[in-house]
Amino acid sequence: MMEEKVREAIVTELERQAEVSPSKLRISVRDEELVADGKIDLDGLATAIVGAVAGAP
Repeated sequence: MMEEKVREAIVTELERQAEVSPSKLRISVRDEELVADGKIDLDGLATAIVGAVAGAP
């Protein structure tokens, strides 16, 4: 389902960003909720979402 791919892309990208810059971004995912505390690279997030929608790996 497309929604699942987009959700997974968002979580994966935000977790990647948090791992790269843990002092700038913290992510917590629990069930259907995501809590983000800090700066998010919107270009990186948008690229991940577009890739998920386009079917990129």
